[in-house]
Amino acid sequence: VTLSLAMSMKRMLANNNLVRKMHACETMGAASVICTDKTGTLTQNQMRVHEAAFDYIPESGVEDIIFESIAANSTAHLDKAAGSVKVLGNPTEGALLLWLADRGVDYAALRRHAEVIEQLTFSTERKYMATVVQSPLLNHRVLYVKGAPEYVMNFCSDRVTSSGNVPMTDSRPMLEEKLLQYQNQAMRTLGFAYQVIEDNESHFKDGRLYNTELTFLGIVAISDPIRPDVPDAVKRCFDAGIQVKMVTGDTPGTAKEIGRQIGLWTEKDTDRNVITGVEFAQLTDKEALDRVLDLKIMSRARPMDKQRLVQLLQQKQAIVAVTGDGTNDAPALNHAHVGLSMGSGTSVAKEASDITLLDDSFSSITSAVMWGRSVYQNIQRFILFQLTINVAALIIVLLGSLFGSELPITVTQMLWVNLIMDTFAAGALASLPPSPEVMKRKPRNSNAFIIVPQMQRLILATGITFVVILLGLLYVLSNYAGGIEAGTPEGLRNLTIFFTVFVMLQFWNMFNAKTFGTNDSAFKNIFKSEGFLTVGMAIIVGQILVVNFGGSVFRTIPLTWSEWIWITLATSLVLWVGEIFRAFKRMKNRK
Repeated sequence: VTLSLAMSMKRMLANNNLVRKMHACETMGAASVICTDKTGTLTQNQMRVHEAAFDYIPESGVEDIIFESIAANSTAHLDKAAGSVKVLGNPTEGALLLWLADRGVDYAALRRHAEVIEQLTFSTERKYMATVVQSPLLNHRVLYVKGAPEYVMNFCSDRVTSSGNVPMTDSRPMLEEKLLQYQNQAMRTLGFAYQVIEDNESHFKDGRLYNTELTFLGIVAISDPIRPDVPDAVKRCFDAGIQVKMVTGDTPGTAKEIGRQIGLWTEKDTDRNVITGVEFAQLTDKEALDRVLDLKIMSRARPMDKQRLVQLLQQKQAIVAVTGDGTNDAPALNHAHVGLSMGSGTSVAKEASDITLLDDSFSSITSAVMWGRSVYQNIQRFILFQLTINVAALIIVLLGSLFGSELPITVTQMLWVNLIMDTFAAGALASLPPSPEVMKRKPRNSNAFIIVPQMQRLILATGITFVVILLGLLYVLSNYAGGIEAGTPEGLRNLTIFFTVFVMLQFWNMFNAKTFGTNDSAFKNIFKSEGFLTVGMAIIVGQILVVNFGGSVFRTIPLTWSEWIWITLATSLVLWVGEIFRAFKRMKNRK
């Protein structure tokens, strides 16, 4: 099992899934709910300013204030190395800096000259960022604020317009209507405000704005298109019986529109399927538990809302996978069954996670689910294969000695069987490539016994069938073919034939075990299973070498080519019976 998971970890890396904790490979296959961020996971994280809604008198100098506000009240940077511009830091702030660059404004010079005195960095709790600077533009200390417009407006007493400043209360209905228009187009909105500080007192208290009368400057709408592969990935999750829940700091309008674009939000959905972080926090645990499975979108979410959502889903017996990229996401990532951090996220988020998505894409999550389910199925396959061998070998060793004085399988021969079957063959089954077919089934019960009833029936039926065949062969060899006494040439040849038949029965049954969980032919995609084919060839070559050169160590003598052909053809019936049975099941399913 450990080798199987380790091999899967290595191969998942090629699909942009860096597995940090081995158990996550398999646990991801049982996931029944995925709580995902929006920005960068569902969207391309290539934010650009779509529209800047600033209304002011051109000669008033307000434009310079806006430019200084954007430059100074930010922690992002633009890297212009190698002839291209790359955003370092928050993508939303980067979009604002790119907007300044498009207008020929040097943000770095503005930031350098405006000395920062105090700063509240942006947090999902307060929904805004605030910075006090010594402004060379206004020759005063100035407080600049940007953040969610509905929050920023609460701190404002008036608004700048082309007709002069007007009371905020008069402008609010118009601004809210404009915000709704942007949000219905799935755009992120930011509001900007400032205040010239005449006193020497701090306007920050307990990590929040205090005693302020800001002037509202305007709104910026920032677009971030969805990733082209996300709608299909979301549909694959639904087909696999996995719920998808979007948890975002954006407004309800923006969140719904993104949900609609990716196929998460449909016309059948109601207010029961969407909630804001504030509304969620106001629900009692009983009310939240009643509603948590129906939720599809949580907007204006805060870190604690995300963590509570995960815990409530777990109380509903859901297996929860959560994405996150920020330091504030660490609690939710820790509490989830599988935490998925972003490759572009913080080191704190990565440390708290089980898997890191190197490309930040939601489609990589569905890939991880497919791998997890395939790994679990592969583990079931080699358990099925191993236990079938063990049942047959155990009974044969116990009962086989009744037919003569010799053990039908020696200790050395059993070690060889263990080497090629329990190690190499099981390893080949455990490393079979993932099948897209597993994404058409519902999530398995994480508490279910790994040896499901179908496996139990196959192990007993196949194992006992092999025992009957092998005991019948022993009977024939003992009574009609010269006996099974190792001291005679005929007996030694018969024991060698018996040993080879035992190995070849298991060899062909390996192909049947490969198809467990499907009704496919054992030859489907056989050439894509390089490890499986390599092990199959190694078993055949190894058995020929053991028989021809094993001598007294393995209690064998060389067999003729005609004997090899008859043994191979006779034992291959195991595979052909399985192929006929699976063909009938495929025909039945088509009907």
